[in-house]
Amino acid sequence: MSLSEKAQRISVAHDLTLVQAMRRMDELDRKLLLVFEGERFRGLLSIGDIQRAIIRNLPLDTKVLDVMRSNMRMAKDSDAREAVRQLMLDFRTECMPVLDASGVLSDVLFWEDEFPVTLTRDERTLDLPVVIMAGGLGSRLKPLTNIIPKPLVPIGEKPIIQLIVEGFHKLGVKEFHLTVNYKHEMIRYFFDHLPAHDYSVNYVLEDKPMGTAGSLQLLRNELKGRFFVSNCDILIDQDYRTIHDYHVENRNDITLVGSLKHYHIPYGTLETGAGGELLGMREKPDLTFIINSGLYLLERAVLDEIPEGEHMDITTLIEKVRGKGGRVGVFPVSERSWFDIGEWSEYQTTLKEAGRRFDLS
Repeated sequence: MSLSEKAQRISVAHDLTLVQAMRRMDELDRKLLLVFEGERFRGLLSIGDIQRAIIRNLPLDTKVLDVMRSNMRMAKDSDAREAVRQLMLDFRTECMPVLDASGVLSDVLFWEDEFPVTLTRDERTLDLPVVIMAGGLGSRLKPLTNIIPKPLVPIGEKPIIQLIVEGFHKLGVKEFHLTVNYKHEMIRYFFDHLPAHDYSVNYVLEDKPMGTAGSLQLLRNELKGRFFVSNCDILIDQDYRTIHDYHVENRNDITLVGSLKHYHIPYGTLETGAGGELLGMREKPDLTFIINSGLYLLERAVLDEIPEGEHMDITTLIEKVRGKGGRVGVFPVSERSWFDIGEWSEYQTTLKEAGRRFDLS
């Protein structure tokens, strides 16, 4: 049996690198790929496999075959369809490869085709507060932010802060704290006039700029345990539960979400040594970095490291925690899983692409 067009679209070669695989997932808007070595089906590659490899500090040019799990769950074409569907349901499997008697991939069942949209693959909830830094001037988005504050800048038919809240709320979050200053009355008015909802929004007014960490000390009495912190100008297309799992499993004090960022250098680059000696050349290289996305998960205890009434950026807090032996981890996401509206160019890109990942209506 020939594979469906959907299965063929997510099929890749075994010698793809981690970076190339993440790019392919971004292009397809999928979190999973089918890996082949020639005509031979080798298994499934998930975004989680790649993220775990990056967390283990494997080079980004590592081949995907080297990071795939060996204990993949598969079905046989002799299995009854309902038995295969039940297996998918039991293990909340995104897709189920079906092999014939000779081990050749004959079919692939996808969760979204087999089950109603009301049935989710992961039913766990997050019972954590979320702090959204919503007090900045949004200077780089002027003249738009001369009229409205940056958190109310629209993406489709919704302001970005509503999309941030909805992303957490759909996983069960019901407690939101907004640190506000510039045009804060408009932000309050917006949430006050939303249709009835079952989450709370608490406002913390800064009477002076406190920095991304300094404003957190104003919430000392509100935050009782672990909590998320998000900038108000970013969207992350990632299941926040996986970030939480990573944070807990590694006993982090702070977890940063880092986005891969690719840059193409349109020139040949030179490596030199003592006396200007040429050591090597690279022709028009592609460089990949992991950048700070603006989303964090923190333990309550780190608030004790923030001086009361003083300005402090969260990067300073992170270095202070590290300097005292605390553990700070980085959870990686792909380049196009991170959307930023901090500058006009990024805002335009987000307007074009965010509709594929978020409900903008």
